[in-house]
Amino acid sequence: MKAAILGAAGYAGVELTRLLLGHPDFDLVAVTSERDAGKRVADVYPALATCDLVYQEHDTAALGPESQVVFLAVPHTAAMAVAPGLLAEGRVVVDASADFRLRDADLYAAWYGTPHRAPALLDGAVYGLPELWRASLPGARLIACPGCYPTASLLAVAPALEAEVTVSDRVVIDAKSGVSGAGRSPSAAAHFCAAAEAVAAYKAGVHRHTPEIAQGLADLGMAHPRLTFVPHLVPMTRGLLVTAYLEVEPGLSTDEAHALYASHYAAEPFVTVHPAARMPSTGEVRGTNRAHVGVAVDEASATLIVSVAIDNLVKGTSGQAVQCANLALGLTETAGLDLPCPVV
Repeated sequence: MKAAILGAAGYAGVELTRLLLGHPDFDLVAVTSERDAGKRVADVYPALATCDLVYQEHDTAALGPESQVVFLAVPHTAAMAVAPGLLAEGRVVVDASADFRLRDADLYAAWYGTPHRAPALLDGAVYGLPELWRASLPGARLIACPGCYPTASLLAVAPALEAEVTVSDRVVIDAKSGVSGAGRSPSAAAHFCAAAEAVAAYKAGVHRHTPEIAQGLADLGMAHPRLTFVPHLVPMTRGLLVTAYLEVEPGLSTDEAHALYASHYAAEPFVTVHPAARMPSTGEVRGTNRAHVGVAVDEASATLIVSVAIDNLVKGTSGQAVQCANLALGLTETAGLDLPCPVV
């Protein structure tokens, strides 16, 4: 199946390139980049030395008429500008940006500071978090891949909400991400001199993933979630760790909470629930499409504590995009994602 990537030279885009080059069912035929147009992929990213593709300009014509699946690894607003045309041409669109994650166009405008230019597509876009909403993916033509923080956050809370062990609508999410989450474009905060040997909270209470997490909480049955979400930048290249705090019924033990999480995710190919009270590390999932989960209960305060580690560039973005594409197109869900491989 012919595939193309629009915006293939950024960190998410090159991860998609790496994964699709090794995918048994996809043939990557076109990649675009404004910054690196005309350059060979192998010259920009020497780790992909066997890739003969050349970056083209950001023109949908460069994708070629044979591309049946187009992955969008472009900034928000850019995706909604091109998605309608790609869908009209009969292609499947897998969007790694934020443009189709929120179902409310007004909410998008409020958080992203610009009107949504393709609101008619929002109702038909499928939110691509397979572990929670797998049934909606087969046959999907427009897939909105979740953000990295919402992916880990919703995986952390879903079993507890579905088992109805929480006693309030209060959810606290403490999250930490590597510097690659800021993207490839230079910025003062992501500069080595600023990020090295330092940990800092940022956009506390106003991060754009906040409404996306709240929307997911509502979809999981929490009618009026009171969400506190605080992300942090940590001095590592890649990886993301979320720790969620939920108020639960007094008397719930760590073993009982662990049992419901282990049962909930028992059949998931990319989720590992650690033994009770053992918490995960980002190093365990580096370069993989896996999510590792740790569960504990602070019985004195009746607080459920769940940590989820993912690679922000794989399960948090590009690997999840491939997983969703596999499901949408009737391929094996784990295809191209189930083997250890080096990271770019």
